[in-house]
Amino acid sequence: MKQGIIFDMDGTLWDSAENVAKSWNQAIAQSGLLTKTLTTADIKGVMGKTMDKIAEALFGELADGPREKLLALCCEEENDYLRRHGGMLYAGVEETLSALKETYGLYIVSNCQSGYIEAFLDYYGLWDLFADIECYGNNGRKKGENIRLLAERNHLSAAVYVGDIQGDYDASMQAGVGFIHAAYGFGAVAECVPAIRTFTELAETDIAAAMKKLGDV
Repeated sequence: MKQGIIFDMDGTLWDSAENVAKSWNQAIAQSGLLTKTLTTADIKGVMGKTMDKIAEALFGELADGPREKLLALCCEEENDYLRRHGGMLYAGVEETLSALKETYGLYIVSNCQSGYIEAFLDYYGLWDLFADIECYGNNGRKKGENIRLLAERNHLSAAVYVGDIQGDYDASMQAGVGFIHAAYGFGAVAECVPAIRTFTELAETDIAAAMKKLGDV
């Protein structure tokens, strides 16, 4: 029986909001399309949303064409910046993942743009810990669909998603997998679910009990 732990990115593995804001402000200034300075709080307020929804929230004053152009510039600058500067990796991530990999397949699914997960893995040198990744930017699919897609193509018989916001829980339910709340992250979850208050607690959690078998959704 092949079991997997699928991770969210922002608010779960790391907090990149400050450096994302810096990179997007550079892109905005270079674009000439808008006069605006984004804050770390602005970025945290939209993390977890798909990229089109983030653009609507942050650049809603622009028409569709210029908004899409600016979003593309921001994403390109962001990936380059994070590959060089990283973000704030939560304490114990590498050690905990290394321990979990002895028992489970490890994966990442995010609503981010293409290249974002790769920038994270490049900066911290964590490629060897993860068997597969997927994101909204690769195929335009929402998180629940991509969790299910990744689980099926990796032939997982049971899986759990680790995320920090209500949308992560909702996506896990749509995908038909279990859920563990990263309660140290960016948001709350209304339902009563297993929770960890530091990343390292995951190694002490009854992950098998939180998993769901991959059957029909």
